[in-house]
Parts: sequence; structure tokens; C-alpha cells
Amino acid sequence: MRIGYFADGPWGRRALKRIEEAPELEVAYVVLRHDAPDPELKSRAGRLGVPTFAPEDINASAILEELAARDPDLNVSMSYDQILRSEAIEMAPEGFINCHAGALPFYRGRNVLNWALINGEERFGVTVHDVEQGIDTGDILVRRFGPIAPDDDYGSLLDKAADLCADALLEALEDLRRGTATRTAQEEIHPVGFYSSRRREGDEWIDWTWPTARIHNLIRALAPPGPGARTLLDGESVVLLGAERIPQAPAYIDRPGTVVGRSEDGVVVKTGDTTLRVTTIADWAGGEPTHSRTPRLRVGTTFGMNLQHEVQRLSGRIDRLERRLEALEE
Repeated sequence: MRIGYFADGPWGRRALKRIEEAPELEVAYVVLRHDAPDPELKSRAGRLGVPTFAPEDINASAILEELAARDPDLNVSMSYDQILRSEAIEMAPEGFINCHAGALPFYRGRNVLNWALINGEERFGVTVHDVEQGIDTGDILVRRFGPIAPDDDYGSLLDKAADLCADALLEALEDLRRGTATRTAQEEIHPVGFYSSRRREGDEWIDWTWPTARIHNLIRALAPPGPGARTLLDGESVVLLGAERIPQAPAYIDRPGTVVGRSEDGVVVKTGDTTLRVTTIADWAGGEPTHSRTPRLRVGTTFGMNLQHEVQRLSGRIDRLERRLEALEE
């Protein structure tokens, strides 16, 4: 079976390696992202003698004609970024399939592994499904699950999901090649499902009035290669890259965000219900954490609770500057 492969990044590389190892599968071409073609995928395709393309518009008639002339039986998407219209979806006789890092019909959409961690899930799913013009709404060929361990964070979950998606894709390809594939409409699993929105800057702020579990899940969900969960310290933005739940930590009322204990591993911070040990803190530099370190803070230090605190801080600075300007003019 000849495969047209649309891919990017580590997920695309791992799945391509699995496809290479299957003697009955042949790659007809590799289509890369236009703005930043993956150099490793391009190099690997070159070693295989497979042509690569990185079109600005995958739906343009000229590129579709060029790809169709290479006689793919099936097209496959693995982390490809362009929206496909019907002409592209229907180009190959066996259609177009995609591997999605969510257990469809749940976790459609964007940043689904982050959301799975934020939601405190104990497992994650990947789904190989037919591509259609809706967002992650096509029929399911293969759906597989993996565990989310208590110490998993975004980086470790990405690694697990990339392997599981490669396995699920190869299973679907073999089923299609043998003619034994079965398809399940997503409505048969759940009549509604749900969609995960794209996370944006500002979503990473911690509200210390939240329960410990919610704060801990946000921190691990945004750990590198994510941007990190943000809070305020001495009026400046900082990033929390690591935290630990404290076994048997009692619930009690106190000021959320206050450092209430210290240890060699970090500091203990009061949350909306119990306490959380913060183990790694970093400075915030234009969207990226820098200078990560174990926090050494005095008991009684208070982390800012949310973005409102920063707005108030900036408003205060503006007021002080305006008063200084008025004084100079006088």
C-alpha cells in the first residue's frame, strides 16, 4: 500500500520510522509544514528516495495534481497543520486518515494533552480516524489508551503519546491494507463528546484559591516544553516548573498563596484547601522560563494569586508615574 505522508515533528518522525519497518507499506511522498519544514523528516525522506513537498496552500490545484500523479492509495496526517478541503481529503482512493492525541469523541480540538492533565485524567487516549471537514469528527478506525502516572507532566506525556500514536497508526494501516478495518461513528461512543480549545497566553496563571489538586495539575500540564504555570512573586512574574502533592496534608483556612513551610526540596505553599510543595521556580522572560532553581523563600512570603494582581500592580505604577510627572510640571 502506497502512503502519502503529511507530518511534522517528533510524532511524525516516530510514526514514519514504524512505517519504514513495515515491508508491505511504501511511502509515496512526504508533505511538510510550509513555514518550518522539519529537517529530520526531510532528511529521512531523502535517504528513502522519497520526494518532499512544503506547499504554502495544500489545497491548491497544482500541488494536488502533482501529489495525485504519484498514485497514493491512502493519505496519512501526523501533526500536519493545514486545514484540508474536500479535494485534498478525497485525493487518494482509500481516503485520508489522521492520528489525534485524544480519545475521540472526547478531547477534540487543540492542546488536548495539556487539558487531560489539567482535568486530572488517569489515562489519555489516541485515535486514528477518517479526516473530514469537521474538526476531529470523522469515523474511528483505532482508539488506544495509556496511563497517566501521578508523576507525569506535559513532557513525559508527550513522549508516551507519540509512541502510542505511532503504534495505533501502524495498526490502522495494517487493517486497511488487509481489508479488515472497521469504522465506528463517534456518536456510537457518545452522542455529544467535547471540544478542547486552544490554550492562549494568560491561561497559565495560577489562582491560589483553587484546590491543591487543580494547581498541581496546572503546573504539570504546562511543564516544559510548555510555557510553565505563572504566578507573581515580589510583584514580578515567575514560573513554577515543578510541584509535589503532600501526602495527608490537612485542609484548613489560611491565606492562599502564602509560604507556610520550607525544606531542602522547596517551599510549602497554602492553597485553597490544603498545601502544595513547590520544588522548581524560574524567571519569566518573554514567554519562556529561565534560570530555574529550587525556591528559597521566607515563611510568610506570598505568591500573587492571579492576573488581577498584576493589573493592579501596573495600575499602581502608572499612578505613581503620573504623580511624578505632575510634580515635575509644577
